[in-house]
Amino acid sequence: MHGSFPRLDIGPLSEYREDHIMIARFSDYLHEHQSLVFPHRHSFYHLVLFTEGSGRHTIDFHHFQAQPYQIYFMIPGQIHSWDFKGKMEGYVVNFSESFFKSFLLQPDYLDSFSFFDQDSSNNVLILAENIRESVGRLFQELLLLNHRTTNLRDDMVRVLLLQIFLTIEQSDSVDRKKGAEKGKNAIVKSFIRLIDKHYDRVRLPGHYAEMLNVTPNHLNALCKEHLGMQAGELIRNRIVLEARRLLINLDLTVSEIAYKLNFNDNSYFTKFFRKETGMTPEDFRKSPAL
Repeated sequence: MHGSFPRLDIGPLSEYREDHIMIARFSDYLHEHQSLVFPHRHSFYHLVLFTEGSGRHTIDFHHFQAQPYQIYFMIPGQIHSWDFKGKMEGYVVNFSESFFKSFLLQPDYLDSFSFFDQDSSNNVLILAENIRESVGRLFQELLLLNHRTTNLRDDMVRVLLLQIFLTIEQSDSVDRKKGAEKGKNAIVKSFIRLIDKHYDRVRLPGHYAEMLNVTPNHLNALCKEHLGMQAGELIRNRIVLEARRLLINLDLTVSEIAYKLNFNDNSYFTKFFRKETGMTPEDFRKSPAL
């Protein structure tokens, strides 16, 4: 396991040092950034379509075998590492959180896609055969746009990306059951967004229910109906996910991580983590997590 992981911004990864969008062939990206094999987290959205190659990549402790026509999507904050074999080819796109918010009237529009999810098991898809050619053409168009400097370039990039997202979401590439879960009740969706913003400070379902202007019992019933778990479990799962992400960074002590997550002391954090995962934070660090 590596000693630390950086939080990467788009600028250093972009040929033009832009801070909102980067488009490249995956082979060029790997050649320029060979050190990215170690665990790292992004401050931006990141997607890769493989067209050639093999090996393994990991997103938030879920492991995937790379293969042609596999596409993966990552949201800001997720931990990623890879171990690819042989010649890798495909396309990579990085874009900032604000890239679409200035374009669409719905700032949370990307949340509607089943593959942009905190649960990384939903982030990786195999493209259905009937859309592989059309999606490949769209990525090729993105590459061509990358070298233009017109005022409308960014809007054209946004339109092409949305076309890719919509084509994939409506295809057989997506598990319909998971897609239906993503289109869950509006209150549940808002609850999940609130957890993501406040998990390190707000721990009680009742406080979230108050923010959502519903009763705790109603919020809990909705979570059980649409997700099969109680509201408190969603909160705890998000805290555990962030704890695991932080524990990968061996430059942080367990006490420092407990402090970052607003636990009163190290022993309380250790007790919480062991109850939720079955192991202590120290044991987790010794396990082959990535």
